Amino acid sequence: MSQTTPETSPDAPFPFVHYAERIRRAAAANPSLEVIKCEGEVRTWAEFLPRTNMVANMLNGRGLGRGDMVAVLARSSVEYLEVYLGALQAGLCIVPLSGMASSEQLDVMIRDSGSKLVFASQSTRELIEPFRGKIEGLPADGYVAFDFEGDGWTAYEDLLQGASAEPLYVDVQPEDGFNLIYSSGTTGVPKGIEQSQKMRSQHVIRFEALGVHSKAVTLVSTAMYSNTTLVALLPTLALGGRIIVMPKFDVEKFLKIAEAERVTHAMLVPVQYQRILAHPDFDKYDLSSFEVKLSTSAPLREKVKRDIITRWPGKMIEIYGLTEGGIGTALSCTEFPDKLASVGMAGEGTELRIINEEGVELAQGEIGEIVGRSDAMMTGYHGRKDLTEAMIWRAPDGKVFFKSGDMGRFDEDGFLFLLDRKKDMIISGGFNIYAADIEVELAQHEAVADVAVIGIPSEEWGETPLALVVAKDGADVTEAELTQWVNDRLGKTQRISGVEFRDELPRSTIGKVMKRELRIPYWEAASIA
Repeated sequence: MSQTTPETSPDAPFPFVHYAERIRRAAAANPSLEVIKCEGEVRTWAEFLPRTNMVANMLNGRGLGRGDMVAVLARSSVEYLEVYLGALQAGLCIVPLSGMASSEQLDVMIRDSGSKLVFASQSTRELIEPFRGKIEGLPADGYVAFDFEGDGWTAYEDLLQGASAEPLYVDVQPEDGFNLIYSSGTTGVPKGIEQSQKMRSQHVIRFEALGVHSKAVTLVSTAMYSNTTLVALLPTLALGGRIIVMPKFDVEKFLKIAEAERVTHAMLVPVQYQRILAHPDFDKYDLSSFEVKLSTSAPLREKVKRDIITRWPGKMIEIYGLTEGGIGTALSCTEFPDKLASVGMAGEGTELRIINEEGVELAQGEIGEIVGRSDAMMTGYHGRKDLTEAMIWRAPDGKVFFKSGDMGRFDEDGFLFLLDRKKDMIISGGFNIYAADIEVELAQHEAVADVAVIGIPSEEWGETPLALVVAKDGADVTEAELTQWVNDRLGKTQRISGVEFRDELPRSTIGKVMKRELRIPYWEAASIA
């Protein structure tokens, strides 16, 4: 891990507690609790904790400790969690990798992280094979298989043979690495985001304030490499609750599990909410056990929020933030139904501001880039001081804020309204156009199931907005009719050049529309013409 940057790590308002110690306390408080359930596999704390101890002692026996890293590229499973918590107990930093990345990207990420072991499942094996055995510093027996056998692979159970099941106590410090998460990206090499022990400790405290507790039953249905998953999963375990893991999301299975297990908490991404609510039998399921539902990773449309609070019991909270930290808001949809178009107010310990292109702070109501600082901020981008510095905005008083890359504004009550990614903003004829404004209007049409607005080349205006729409089944509307309908509701400078219907929109594994992928064909065609 690179050095801690004190100026980007404000003092935490609560005492630091090592995550492994939180887990030991939770296990001691309720050893017979069935803490983890995954596709029929069940583990009580009395069964699960000794296994994490074995992982920790195995790693320690290999000479690995504070500052070392191990990578996991695998399907969500009980074994995945054993490695995650065992490595943390030994003082290591986890590198959870995405199965959506290419072999070439994964090769570079593992080299970049300096990982000493790589754990994999059958579902991800083929991504590793092209570079297996070729990474310096990764030993021949360092490629570990959870659920398969193969030449050049060490069986997970063989690796644990002889390891002690007793707890391992390591003097972990707040600035030590907790995990290194590589940012999602479809091209190039994603950036490694270094999250510290202190940062994750603050997440536990924050989610406790949002309603996670020792009786929580959290249904986990997004991939374990995602920060979206970890910010709900890790606090649930640390606070003594139960987690139920779905390795692959399925709407009907989600609803059945939620009803049968009396699920109380879930962190979902917007596309999951849309699919769950659209299920024809949604209203037949008993979801009365839900206490809190959370949404993050992408904006949740106002219409969907309203549908959730009308039809789905329990609180609904939308969270806006960065994996890098520093920026964070929360909107209690049930408490503020008149603010559903916003993403809420700054969380406790978070300071947000709006700046212009020149880095000058703007007044309330003005549109600019959102910057923020908090007691939970990344150490930096791994090995990239230049990128870390580019992320920073320094206020006149010397305080360090992280830039979000998002455009937004505050209303008179302090609620934050998102407009667009800075890089996705459309500049047409010299006017700034925010795709989100147009998308909100189009989403109101009864025929629209999903929509993304992008900027495409225009000889007259430089670029112009185009709407890509997924129509609802059985919808009876033409592209021309929908174009006219929305343009009648938009300002002159916002009007779209047209609508194109699509069967679906490309999304990342955590539900973000990949607008860059949508734009590429139009701009490539313009460069050839």
